[in-house]
Amino acid sequence: MTPASNSIASPADTRSAKLYRVAIVGAASLMGKEIAEVLRDRNFPTADLRLLDDDESLGQLEAVGDEMAFIQSIRPEQFEHVDFTFFAADPRAARAKWETARDHGNTILDCTGALEDAAGVTIRSPWIERQTGQPVPPQLQPDSVEVAHPAATVLALLALRAQKFVNIERMVATVLEPVSQYGQKGMDELQAQTVNLLSFQELPKKVFDVQVAFNVVARYGEQSQHSLERVRGRILKHYGQLAPGAIVPSLQTLQAPIFHGYGFSIYLEADKSIGIKDFSDALAGEHVVVTTGEDTPNNVNAAGQENILVALSGDANRKNGVWLWVGADNLRISALNAVECAETLTVSRPLGQIQ
Repeated sequence: MTPASNSIASPADTRSAKLYRVAIVGAASLMGKEIAEVLRDRNFPTADLRLLDDDESLGQLEAVGDEMAFIQSIRPEQFEHVDFTFFAADPRAARAKWETARDHGNTILDCTGALEDAAGVTIRSPWIERQTGQPVPPQLQPDSVEVAHPAATVLALLALRAQKFVNIERMVATVLEPVSQYGQKGMDELQAQTVNLLSFQELPKKVFDVQVAFNVVARYGEQSQHSLERVRGRILKHYGQLAPGAIVPSLQTLQAPIFHGYGFSIYLEADKSIGIKDFSDALAGEHVVVTTGEDTPNNVNAAGQENILVALSGDANRKNGVWLWVGADNLRISALNAVECAETLTVSRPLGQIQ
């Protein structure tokens, strides 16, 4: 097997073949692996894929299509002659390295949330851009993109389609956060807590500083580096920038004892009675599947899908109200939007990077 990261074409070859050199920082993370898989599934024109990560993952083998690639260290020279760099794991690595990558001429696509307040960085979701009909125009210089929070993408897409059908006067949403939003460490902590609870042992709490196994919480412990309030603020910020004309939801974020995939409970109230069948037809479309009968969406059957799964029911007390129960794959939505951003930005690099 030939390591994919060693199959390096010359800059002239990449320009003539319209192929691009890609780096994934945090390649061993859950998000990094998802991005690599989406690049392969969408046949992104890649001549060289560099898998980069911290010292813990150096030398680790990762499958890239039919080949294997080694994880390499994050060094400045790794960004030379690279067109697109995805930051996929630790926000600290993104903050420390993104300007180096940008100064080497890389187009930056950040999935860590680290760059949303940085100058010159645009928050984007191609799914929402297509829905609003206002795609971002290409830039002559390398772009730096913060990929929108997946929950913001889901909520904005559903709100925009709902508002196109009927005047929405109220939107209330509860987001059930999966531990995979915090990477492998979050997954490991939930697993360890579950095992330790069943064996009456002390619970590890390095990530959340609170019991998340068999529990639903609205706040993490004081020693946690993460905050559900910050998650809520980030979702609302991205939502507002993606869909400034959409109704602003009242939002609650809860940590659920689930490994992977979002659950959303959403209440919409219109200015007139809503017909469930017609409303279902209005919501359904690209990336949204409305289920009926016993085929209720959940985070398990949404795993690995690019579609947002939705079930609708009327409100028993308000004829103008409707409830949406939604399942969606958080990592897949982020990775798809990141790669789709890169695809739209190839317009700015039609023949590969000119060094």
